[in-house]
Amino acid sequence: MRTRSFRYFGRMGGTMLCCLALAWILHGVSPVAAITQGDSTMNFQISSTAFKQGEYIPKKHTGEGPDLSPALQWANPPAGVKSFALICDDPDAPVGTWVHWVIFNIPASAAGLPEGVPTNKELKDGARQGTNDFRKIGYGGPMPPRGSDHRYFFKLYALDLTLAMNSGVKKADVLKAMENHILGQAELMGRYKR
Repeated sequence: MRTRSFRYFGRMGGTMLCCLALAWILHGVSPVAAITQGDSTMNFQISSTAFKQGEYIPKKHTGEGPDLSPALQWANPPAGVKSFALICDDPDAPVGTWVHWVIFNIPASAAGLPEGVPTNKELKDGARQGTNDFRKIGYGGPMPPRGSDHRYFFKLYALDLTLAMNSGVKKADVLKAMENHILGQAELMGRYKR
C-alpha cells in the first residue's frame, strides 16, 4: 500500500513539475529564471582594499592595533535597494559566533564604507550602528585567543526598506527586522591569528 502511494505521488509530482515548466515557457519565462527571479546576487559583490577574500586582516583593523574598521566597497547591488545593512561576525569564537559589527540604514546611494568608521550611534549619512559582542557601539576588530586562526565574515545585505530601528540594537534584532526584505547578499571573509 505504501509503495503504491509513493509511486502515485511520484507520478503526480512529475506531472505537476511538467505543467509548471510548460506554464513558465508559455509565459516566456524559463523554469530557471522563474526559480531565481529577483535574485541578482550573482553580481553583487563586496571587497576591501585592506585584504582580499580569505586573506589575513592587517593588525591595524584588529584589537591588537588601532582597531579601525577596514575600508569596504561594493558593486552591482540588486535593483530596488532602499538601504544596506552590514554584519561582521566570527563563527570560530570559543563561546559561539561573536559579533564584531552591526551597521544598518546605510544609504542606497552608498558604494562602500571608508576606513575607520566612527563608533557613533548615528553617522552623518543617516546610517545607524548597533551593539557588538564587546558591548560597544560600532566596529570592534578581531582579538581571538592566542594560537587560534579565526574567520571574520563581513556580510552585506541589500534591503527593500529602511529599518525603523534605533541605534544600539543587537544583531538578532536587525536580522529579525530584515526578514522578507533582503534583495541580495554579498560576503567577504578575512582571517586573523594572534
